[in-house]
Amino acid sequence: MVRSMLTLCFAAYLCFSWGNNTRSHAEGAAERSLWVFVAGDGIHVYDFDLKTGVLKQQGDAQDAKPSFLAIHPNGRFLYGAGKDISAFSIDGHSGKLSFLNAVAYDKHGLCHLYVDKTGANVLAAGYGAGTVVVQRIVEDGRLGEQSALVKHEGSSVNASRQSAPHAHSVNLDADNNFAFAADLGVDKVLIYRFDAAQGTLEPAEHPAATLAPGAGPRHFTFHPNGRLAYVINELDSTITSFRYDPTKGSLVEIETVTTLPKGFEGENYTAEVVVHPGGRFLYGSNRGHNSIAVYSIDVSNGKLTMIEQTPTGGVWPRNFCVDPTGQYLLAANQKSDSVHVFRIDQQTGRLERTDHSIEVPAPSCIRFLRKP
Repeated sequence: MVRSMLTLCFAAYLCFSWGNNTRSHAEGAAERSLWVFVAGDGIHVYDFDLKTGVLKQQGDAQDAKPSFLAIHPNGRFLYGAGKDISAFSIDGHSGKLSFLNAVAYDKHGLCHLYVDKTGANVLAAGYGAGTVVVQRIVEDGRLGEQSALVKHEGSSVNASRQSAPHAHSVNLDADNNFAFAADLGVDKVLIYRFDAAQGTLEPAEHPAATLAPGAGPRHFTFHPNGRLAYVINELDSTITSFRYDPTKGSLVEIETVTTLPKGFEGENYTAEVVVHPGGRFLYGSNRGHNSIAVYSIDVSNGKLTMIEQTPTGGVWPRNFCVDPTGQYLLAANQKSDSVHVFRIDQQTGRLERTDHSIEVPAPSCIRFLRKP
């Protein structure tokens, strides 16, 4: 019973933060707008109109320069990863961010972070150092002491990108029991048993899922059912599907599919992967081809079927996010300084570009938050 309840909550936590996760579907459908936070040259705050798809700027935090963002489960705090981990409080009525504190890491900095379901810990991945850290969160949302640090070991076949470990992301399962660190440098998703009460990480019984040599796993996500998982591989432009056993924390590979159209011969590096909140579609971004790859998901076996590749309206879509109602996808084009708004066809999963976009310097991460 507890596991089923956690899995239902987990479906609302994958790409975005809902803020108030207990709302009914009818209440969610009646929402008019959401807060949107965009990391770029600072953190920029927007009001997003769910009826029109229009983004209206509300403010920013220019002193902060994170490349990745995560929102606390209670919707009151935001955390950024960059040269350090920084913490901010969120005014739910205005979207305003107020700096709380920051914790320095090392010269390499951090590229990804995730707040656990209890809200007591921030887990972060260090690309340059090949490490995963756990930072405690105290009651007022500030960052406390570091409670865990694990360093990956190894290398793989791409001499220019895989001569050392490069932890690129860290995520947790629905039960908050296991952490998954996609390491581009060693072609593995490393698996750790996670203790939220103590903020510790220990190697799991099944300590890793191994990808094809040279794949370069970057970002990882779960299906809302908690039994399927997907990793997007940066270096060979593929997505790998897994069956997940939450009792053991183990991943069993199902298949690997390309993110690119037949005949494409240009340079490409994938970036983000997101499952639609309805669980029927999956999206992955191509930097180089400059598109979002759209797939349908066969929930019975986890396999993906390519639907289309949709141009993102800009260059180098490092990140994108699907809003919590599942109506829109926002794509962050890092090298063309823009965020474009797409409407999602609820029957087919296809993306329809709207007339709405915003200019943001080098956008690298987008997060939604439901209003109080």
